[in-house]
Amino acid sequence: MTVQATTAAAGGRPDWVRLMPGVFVLLWSTGFIGAKYGLPYAEPLTFLLVRLGLVAVILGLVALVTGAPWPKSWAEAGRIALAGLLVHGVYLTGVFCAIAKGMPAGVTALIVGIQPLLTAALSGPLLGERVSGRQWVGFLMGLAGVGLVVGEKLHFDSTDALGIGLALAALLGITFGTLYQKRHGTAMDLRSGAAIQYAATAAVLALLAPLFETMRIDWTGEFVFALLWLSFVLSVGAIFLLFLLIRRGAAARVASLFYLVPPVTAVIAWAMFGERLGLLALSGMALAVAGVALVNRGAVNRNGKRAA
Repeated sequence: MTVQATTAAAGGRPDWVRLMPGVFVLLWSTGFIGAKYGLPYAEPLTFLLVRLGLVAVILGLVALVTGAPWPKSWAEAGRIALAGLLVHGVYLTGVFCAIAKGMPAGVTALIVGIQPLLTAALSGPLLGERVSGRQWVGFLMGLAGVGLVVGEKLHFDSTDALGIGLALAALLGITFGTLYQKRHGTAMDLRSGAAIQYAATAAVLALLAPLFETMRIDWTGEFVFALLWLSFVLSVGAIFLLFLLIRRGAAARVASLFYLVPPVTAVIAWAMFGERLGLLALSGMALAVAGVALVNRGAVNRNGKRAA
């Protein structure tokens, strides 16, 4: 009997499955670092258009070469595209434009950090998932931890209504995108499905970018590095992991992982840019980790049984 078979027989999970949440958080956390490198050289919609268009072409070719199945109807393709427009289009556009308009990254992260709580609140009526009392405590702990992590650098201009609106749009995009993907997109092939999602989002950006931006790009080494990193590590690696996690687990549990993104991003920024990590931030990291652990320990499915 193989090791895999033994693991399956014992009711456990393969090592690669156990590593998926941690790898996802690490990859997703580098997105803010990539934006820091790339946004000085291209406007946000133009940057996203080039990034998502590049990924759409590559994944489309991969899907064709590997014989990936495509949607059987236009309605199915439309549902896949809509999930992509929410997760990639609304979320990424909101975050990139908010930061480009001068919204502090800490404030943006704090607003988007409400996503796990919002997802938990909506997963019951929309997906029939149960959220236990222990999980609600974990969600609140995680949100408090995020607040402590970004609190040291929090600078807020109450007159910046546009930046707040863009960050809120990003919050709604990733929340409803996650829920919609869980309900309608779990059966899609990741190669062809992701190609459709990126192509649909790039098509919308191709209409919007010329209306609001000059579309000028400075092709520096920093921009090329940021473009390639965000295209392949984030738009392929992290997104594939996100969809696999959504497919395997409850939406609220997957959303709780986003609480770990600000702490991990802070550690990366400390290592790469020498940004200070104070006692408040370190305390917030510990609180966020404890909150996510509590959410996943308290997970139950819609039948009231503990999730695997």
